[in-house]
Amino acid sequence: MDLFEYQARDLFESYGVPVLAGIVADTPEEARAAAEKLGGTVVVKAQVKVGGRGKAGGVKVVHSPDEAFAAAEQILGLDIKGHVVRRVMVAAGASIEREFYFSVLLDRANRSYLSLCSVEGGMEIEVLAVERPDALARVEVDPATGIDEEKAAEIARAGHFPEELIAKVAPVIVKLYEVYTGEDATLVEVNPLVLTAEGDILALDGKVTLDGNADFRHPGHAALEDAASTDPLEAKAKAADLNYVKLDGEVGVIGNGAGLVMSTLDVVAYAGEKYGGVKPANFLDIGGGASAEVMAAGLDVILGDAQVKSVFVNVFGGITACDAVANGIVGALAKLGDGANKPLVVRLDGNKVEEGRRILNEAAHPLVTLADTMDEGADKASQLASK
Repeated sequence: MDLFEYQARDLFESYGVPVLAGIVADTPEEARAAAEKLGGTVVVKAQVKVGGRGKAGGVKVVHSPDEAFAAAEQILGLDIKGHVVRRVMVAAGASIEREFYFSVLLDRANRSYLSLCSVEGGMEIEVLAVERPDALARVEVDPATGIDEEKAAEIARAGHFPEELIAKVAPVIVKLYEVYTGEDATLVEVNPLVLTAEGDILALDGKVTLDGNADFRHPGHAALEDAASTDPLEAKAKAADLNYVKLDGEVGVIGNGAGLVMSTLDVVAYAGEKYGGVKPANFLDIGGGASAEVMAAGLDVILGDAQVKSVFVNVFGGITACDAVANGIVGALAKLGDGANKPLVVRLDGNKVEEGRRILNEAAHPLVTLADTMDEGADKASQLASK
């Protein structure tokens, strides 16, 4: 889960990371009140989970409450790369002397942590990494030892921080790493980390990504979810404990096992080229348990997608045998009743496949078509979707 900037700011503050005061506002009136409370020059910043806010007009420096009101009026409702601004943060102003960059993230390839650091911050880090790769230090962080002040100083030096700033920057880096480990994050990024004219180091703009697999350790993380922008189908699938990701195609896909579902997406996309570019509409892994309840929950989510024109159920029977899967499909269709209104192509293979096919043939549901192979099933589902 990605956090909004104001959520990252609040999280940083709770760990002792130096940040500026900030107040969220949902209306121009609230933005004016926030500016009055903070006093002086403030920054009105769009709260969206995407970069490039400044270039899109989503960040404005203002010098009075009335200017904050006008800025919020302009920013609220703004579309920034497909993200509509529903909230702004009014942040206290700062006299910035220099801008830096720091992040710590999960390095999946090396099964470790990685810190990125540069004395050149403020710009898009992807641009810096391409145009001036030597300016961006990459320092591996051993999860067993983490980042103490000595390691933080090593990271800062690798990022070409001047020696006189190391003692000021290192403690902030340590605190940011505490956020990373304490909240089970996969990314903690500050861009820019700034040196003010007063000589202070501040985390001016933070980005945090939390690992959803650790939610059981952090009940408070549920309150950080952005329910307003969550896709309703994904929310419905999550409530049913389904592994579901919505895509943009027309063929709903259900499988058991992430590898099989990923392969099915590829096969459907390939088959769909013959039928006007039909594509998969979702990723849905029902795991090992293909009971009627699980299958019904999966079909209910997929059939609720107006873009879906057909459904391809691709299951390899293992611990859960094909006869149980077939009974699950029959039971799911009976349970959904009129809610099941789109054609299903079913391919079964593996343990008790003949029994599973017999059950589906005897049920003779008008919406169900059996396929012998994955390629055949993908082709049939794509053809049905194209009609």
